[in-house]
Amino acid sequence: MPTPGTLPSEDLLVNVSRLITAYYTERPDPNVREQRVAFGTSGHRGSSLKTAFNELHILATTQAICEYRRAQKIDGPLFLGIDTHALSEPAFASAMEVLAAHEVDVRIDRDRGYTPTPVVSHAILGYNRGRTTGLADGIVVTPSHNPPEDGGFKYNPPHGGPADGAVTKGIENAANELMLRAEKIRRVSFAKAMAASTTHLHDYMTAYVDDLGGVVDLEAARGVRIGVDPLGGAGVAYWDRIRDRYGLDLEVVNPSVDPTFRFMTLDWDGKIRMDCSSPHAMASLIGLRDRFDVAFGNDTDNDRHGIVTPGAGLLNPNHYLAVAIHYLFTNRPRWSADAAIGKTIVSSSLIDRVAAGLGRKLHEVPVGFKWFVDGLLAGTLGFGGEESAGASFLRQDGTVWTTDKDGLILGLLAAEMTGRTGHDPGEIYGELAGRYGAPFYARTDAAATPEQKTRLGKLAPSDVTASELAGDPVTAILTHAPGDGNAIGGLKVTTANGWFAARPSGTEDIYKIYAESFISPEHLARIQEEARAVVGGSLASE
Repeated sequence: MPTPGTLPSEDLLVNVSRLITAYYTERPDPNVREQRVAFGTSGHRGSSLKTAFNELHILATTQAICEYRRAQKIDGPLFLGIDTHALSEPAFASAMEVLAAHEVDVRIDRDRGYTPTPVVSHAILGYNRGRTTGLADGIVVTPSHNPPEDGGFKYNPPHGGPADGAVTKGIENAANELMLRAEKIRRVSFAKAMAASTTHLHDYMTAYVDDLGGVVDLEAARGVRIGVDPLGGAGVAYWDRIRDRYGLDLEVVNPSVDPTFRFMTLDWDGKIRMDCSSPHAMASLIGLRDRFDVAFGNDTDNDRHGIVTPGAGLLNPNHYLAVAIHYLFTNRPRWSADAAIGKTIVSSSLIDRVAAGLGRKLHEVPVGFKWFVDGLLAGTLGFGGEESAGASFLRQDGTVWTTDKDGLILGLLAAEMTGRTGHDPGEIYGELAGRYGAPFYARTDAAATPEQKTRLGKLAPSDVTASELAGDPVTAILTHAPGDGNAIGGLKVTTANGWFAARPSGTEDIYKIYAESFISPEHLARIQEEARAVVGGSLASE
């Protein structure tokens, strides 16, 4: 296997010409499961080389979105953004052909540039503010941090965040039906779509950058030496504008955009993946950490963040979430005293302890950022974050900023707290760990048949008979999230000193075990071992 953390050899780079040719020439068969439109937690993803992300997928999905808009009477503009993956530009062209045929008012970047996911969310919310009719929505063409050969396509309704399961399932089903009856898909030529009276250029960057001071105190960040690695993603052009607009000491360490992503160091499995939470993928920026007071990177659509400090290197995502929460809730005096802290059920319990120390309500939800949308929109959640390094938070005045994850503001927040406190996020984490305990956290996978995965998703607390976990009494067995009562699609077992959660994979014949200990790595290993036994016993029982 190629060595993780090193630059890829030529033979590992995707053949971009072949990838785009396959997009247009390979015709997916919707009767084959792997070739159908399938919306996961963040839209439809796949590679044209595997007949999983091709022209027909995007034409059908875009028309399904047009039909959804019509049924819901969504008739305002649709904000459309793309990232830097090679398949994003062809998918953009396909989407435009259908949107123009349906006379949808589309807003695209004025320079035909790239648009981060949070910038699209910001644009939707900005347009809809104060409106009750003629509402806007959006599409982002991105597979997030996935490898260069992948494409992605996701829909954000008028609330600006990820669409919920009912919406995506409806769009998915309609798209797959349209793939069987492709003659019903309405489209015009790309040239006609770009010249259509319904196609408008929009200055995404200025609207977003000029508003950043409302969510992050960038005055406090002045004088902090900041390093940014865009990882070749959609935000690459944003950082110079942010630096100049706010007078920051900010250096973009790699401004390159290349659809092969040849400048990325290989991830843990020897693949190219723009995962800003991976120390292997972030090796280049970690190697520069002594040049900066704080540094950060984002994934390709900028909805995730990775924070690097001189002493700690790349912070564990859970650790930085706890740091960000502690800092924000002690440095945002205009936020409501009732604003809660949102976390996913598989995020670190250090967040629970920090929330208790702050005297703030904890709002624990299933996996997926969509569960935070309503709370952020209403201002009842000050912060929403998930274990995979995605989060957003309110403006300084306590109103909504974005309802999708925003990796740009999480990076800038690291600079703010460094400037204001004189301590970088790694140092602040050390203080929190000393106060609340240092967690040991890991995720592992275990094999499961499709039938076992289905059963895992339907378990009840009574199906688990264990009364102890790694020597401690079990304090809770959960199959629904405490914060909103929604099913977690698996189970979570907790004790005073640790916990585990098990969820079936949506794409592979495995289930995922998340586990955490506040005692030791050895105690974590014991939790993991007993978790496999508990889950295995529950899946084997009738």
